[in-house]
Amino acid sequence: MAKVSVNKHQPVYQMPTNPAAVRTKKYALPTKKYIFLAMRYFFKTQLKWGLIPLALILINAILNLTGVYSNLWIYITVFVGVVLYVLFWLIQFAGITQLAQYKPMFEKFQYEIDNRQILMKLNQKEGSVMKWEQILDGYKDKDAYVLVISKGQFVHLPFNIFTSEHDIKVFERILKQKDLLKA
Repeated sequence: MAKVSVNKHQPVYQMPTNPAAVRTKKYALPTKKYIFLAMRYFFKTQLKWGLIPLALILINAILNLTGVYSNLWIYITVFVGVVLYVLFWLIQFAGITQLAQYKPMFEKFQYEIDNRQILMKLNQKEGSVMKWEQILDGYKDKDAYVLVISKGQFVHLPFNIFTSEHDIKVFERILKQKDLLKA
């Protein structure tokens, strides 16, 4: 393995490239697209917690209608709590785009994808390797594939960065083999 460094503080070891790998054009994830993807994934994963404010409002409505306990402050409190919670995460995801340690997420990479790994190259000498085991989830969007690494980390691969339709089909087949894309 050859030692390839993305930055001087974090050595990364590059695996030899596979001649049959799917290669893409260089692409950088725009920060606005990142915030949109992060918030959408946040809402998708936090949907079950939305039942708590709904239950509080429903319980309060029942108590108000039966005359047991009449109050309006719970509606305001629940609404303000939900807005603050969503705003907190929006600020977190927007802040990630400004932090120095997350700058590599927004640099232009050329991807080489095969069954073993995703090789993300800054140039011919610098890059990093991502194993398929690091990817938690994947889905096909209307204009791209999105691979979820964690709550705030994504690999966004638009269809237009692939060099041919054949490469898109091969990539999709790899995603199905890895159970990241529903058949």
